[in-house]
Amino acid sequence: MTDAVVPSATDAAAAIGAGGPFESVDQVVEALREHGYIADARLATTVFLLTRLDKPLLLEGPAGVGKTELAKMLALTTGRRLLRLQCYEGQDETKALYEWDYGKQLMYTQILREKIGQVVEDAPDLASAVERVGSQESVFFSERFLAPRPLLEAIRSEQPCVLLIDEVDRADEALEAVLLETLGEYQISVPEVGTFTAKHRPYVLLTSNNTRDLAAALKRRCLHLFLDYPSAARELEIVRSKKTGLSDQLAEELVTVVRGLRELELRKSPSISETIDWARTLAVLGVDELNSQILSDTVSVVVKYDKDVKKAMDAIPHLVDPNAVVDDDHGHGHGHGHGHDGGHSHDEPAPAPTPAPAPTARPAASDDPDDGDVDGRSKRAAKDEPGRHPVYGGVTSGSSTRPRPVSPGQGSRSFGGTRRRPI
Repeated sequence: MTDAVVPSATDAAAAIGAGGPFESVDQVVEALREHGYIADARLATTVFLLTRLDKPLLLEGPAGVGKTELAKMLALTTGRRLLRLQCYEGQDETKALYEWDYGKQLMYTQILREKIGQVVEDAPDLASAVERVGSQESVFFSERFLAPRPLLEAIRSEQPCVLLIDEVDRADEALEAVLLETLGEYQISVPEVGTFTAKHRPYVLLTSNNTRDLAAALKRRCLHLFLDYPSAARELEIVRSKKTGLSDQLAEELVTVVRGLRELELRKSPSISETIDWARTLAVLGVDELNSQILSDTVSVVVKYDKDVKKAMDAIPHLVDPNAVVDDDHGHGHGHGHGHDGGHSHDEPAPAPTPAPAPTARPAASDDPDDGDVDGRSKRAAKDEPGRHPVYGGVTSGSSTRPRPVSPGQGSRSFGGTRRRPI
């Protein structure tokens, strides 16, 4: 068995708080900006602490707000190698820590078969032969046959690196337990070999899209930051920094529309990266003016689910022009290509449709339980409308119409007073 090199506690303590790649928070902002990443003071402060305190950073927030991109930019600005562990459901520790190269072990066994035979040829019995072979186990379970995965590779790296553990919330809770030793002590134990401790502590960033709660033990070992959608001014600055080809005026209008879509109860809200994609799409199409038609035609760039697309298309006219009047049927009313005329005669012109009121920011309630009305606010509001539920006899709620009189014999007919119970 070989022993891994373990730095002394004094060396490790001296490393904490030592000078990092950045002298100040402002320098973090400028360094990230030079590589196209626009960070606010809160995010830059957290990154600065990450480099000085040697603690992992857990970034939580919706998808597409720049969590993964921050790790890439940090590696770029510090000149470190980026190692990435992409988490997924059912992932086990062998895909995160290390594996034994069984193919290589088998090949060496075949090549050294003759030598193994020489070791056991004069053994007096089977037990002695097994003992002699067992004494050579360390030959085949050594670093030579160890296949490191991202976590062990980051710990064993001879050069400083950035370790990205992406979407850790998608992995099973068992993997979180495996991470505790790595994140707490920057070391990994391999039973057959020994304990590896990092010569150069990596900058570790974990990202989570909040699909489930993470263990308290994991959070305790990390700096924490919730990265939400940016302000309108910063999002516009991000779009402009990407040089999408869209004019500044149209970019500002587009950001306003996207932020309006985020106010809807969508299954997946548009991310910053999707805003950038939409801006590039409009620039490629040569758009010089934003209108409801072009935005509706390209809304699938930022809205990925069919029901969300319908909600977005209903809201876009109002987001472009708050005074817009939109027909509820969107030009697809009955009597046009559906095999019936809805009570109209094709010989006579149909009456002009009544203009619908301007749509509000909140989408209308739907009978579909999976329509995105996650908290039921729209449905409860609809129930408060007077006259929504009719009562028996054709009288609507709230009406003062007198009830219809009932004859004396009607009750006996209704309840079958003369019927006999079958024997």
